[in-house]
Amino acid sequence: MFKGKTLLITGGTGSFGNAVLDRFLQTDIAEIRIFSRDEKKQHDMRLKYNSNKLKFHIGDVRDYDSLDRSMRGVDYVFSAAALKQVPSCEFYPIEAVKTNVLGTENTLKAAVNHGVKNAIVLSTDKAVYPINAMGMSKALMEKVTVAMSRGLGELSTMCNTRYGNVMASRGSVIPLFVEQIKSGKPLTITDPAMTRFMMTLDDAVDLVLFAFEHGNQGDTFVQKAPACTILTLAQALLKLLKANNEIKILGTRHGEKKHEALLSKEEMLKAEDLGNYYKVPADGRELNYSQYFEEGDEVLTQANEDYTSENTNQLDVDGMAALLMKLPLIQKEVANL
Repeated sequence: MFKGKTLLITGGTGSFGNAVLDRFLQTDIAEIRIFSRDEKKQHDMRLKYNSNKLKFHIGDVRDYDSLDRSMRGVDYVFSAAALKQVPSCEFYPIEAVKTNVLGTENTLKAAVNHGVKNAIVLSTDKAVYPINAMGMSKALMEKVTVAMSRGLGELSTMCNTRYGNVMASRGSVIPLFVEQIKSGKPLTITDPAMTRFMMTLDDAVDLVLFAFEHGNQGDTFVQKAPACTILTLAQALLKLLKANNEIKILGTRHGEKKHEALLSKEEMLKAEDLGNYYKVPADGRELNYSQYFEEGDEVLTQANEDYTSENTNQLDVDGMAALLMKLPLIQKEVANL
């Protein structure tokens, strides 16, 4: 599907962008454009990959004109640009809105205007029953994707993908725990009973590719994923690195949930089980309330439960250790023991 095509990744210097390059640069794709505002990270990526297929575009999703220039000739878009640190979005919620909501609107608008065939938008479990500014902005971002997909027909296909915790991604807790272990410091955890979905970067790329191949207008895709408590994660890392650091409980940070959800009860009611994935079709009803007063409609009830990091498959220490060993970061640390 990507042979001879051009792919643009917004926020492409992040962990997801690097994972896509690792997967795609050796294929017969024609060009991958990295769109971001960080020239230092672009320079580092240019040196790391040293590929003629890789093109770098400086710009900001908040600025439509920079997207418009970079979108010319693009076939496919992976929209990954985001503010995603929960505490910083709590303190600067408007900044989250500008990037996550309005920036996504700019990206999709430019994609339609330039005839992009597929646009996949990356979201988060925090968009389900959101309690923090980051999750709220991501929930609105998903609504923007669905709204813009209406009426496009086959012009451009737009879908959402929703992630849990992507292990060892930039700013995540695993690199912090590793550094604390190596420095002999206590492992600082918020709530030992807090649970999180666990996904690898390869899983993240697989989810986007699955949505790319199977998505219809406005669909939302979720990959089924295991979860564990933060305490189990810490204990698994200590076991792998043969360490006995103290574990220090700090309490929850601004805007944190004890458990995350990848699908709400309402979404579970209409979700299609596709084996390793769920697909939630967009609500395609018209904005015509008279039919509900005059003709009625099906009665919507709720599923018994939502799909959360508490009721999914729970990993024990050994199971989490095995999953961690899929990460290059952990493989390297274990090999150096």
